[in-house]
Amino acid sequence: MIKKFEIKSHDGPGRIGKINGELTPKLFSKNNLNIAPSQGSAQNVDREIAEFNVNETLRLAKENVNDSDIAVIQGSKYIDLRVKCLKELEKIGYNGFIIANGDALLTNPKELVETIISLKKEAKKSSYFIFSFTELSFMPILVYMGIDGFLKDSANYYSYLNVLQTPTKAYDLNKYPIYENISQEELEEKNIENMEFVIREIHAHMKNKSLRNLVEERSGTTPQNISTLKILDRNYMDYLLEYSQLF
Repeated sequence: MIKKFEIKSHDGPGRIGKINGELTPKLFSKNNLNIAPSQGSAQNVDREIAEFNVNETLRLAKENVNDSDIAVIQGSKYIDLRVKCLKELEKIGYNGFIIANGDALLTNPKELVETIISLKKEAKKSSYFIFSFTELSFMPILVYMGIDGFLKDSANYYSYLNVLQTPTKAYDLNKYPIYENISQEELEEKNIENMEFVIREIHAHMKNKSLRNLVEERSGTTPQNISTLKILDRNYMDYLLEYSQLF
């Protein structure tokens, strides 16, 4: 069943909304979502493969629309295919979307920004977007661009790598033994706790119209983070200013 999404307020392109009474941005769990099957592929593939996978994704989404509330936006590195996938999925009846290949997008700031903003510009206002994979330091800038939620399942992935996720850095505990003799289950729990903290932090800044300040604070945590902000400011200022409060 499709979940109704309502926008309550903006801080820049970032928005506080509600899905079934719960505030967004929020964390989602795959176990609590009915995700339509899709045909996935790597980010960097030939166009013919990406186009085939988009068409298969649309077919599967249409066949499973009565049992699903979330669809996956495929298209690999081809922005026009991503947009086509989004618009056709909306026509089928979906309004909740997971952006595929999130892990690859985080390593390529230019593709990350182009993909998210192109999708946001073309999407209906009633549509919401979930990012499938993220480091915590990236969460503020992703919300700033218009992402409405994150899959908490990434906490499990990082725990298997023995990586502790914090708001500013990801620590390989083999190299930085901040916690010694911590189990994989305990590490996953800490990663989820830190994800929840960052969501609370984002909400607090959005209520105070200071999300941009948090984004700038976090921009120095990784080269990809600062590159993403520079690309946003250089190429998409009109998009950023559309909902920004003027003083």
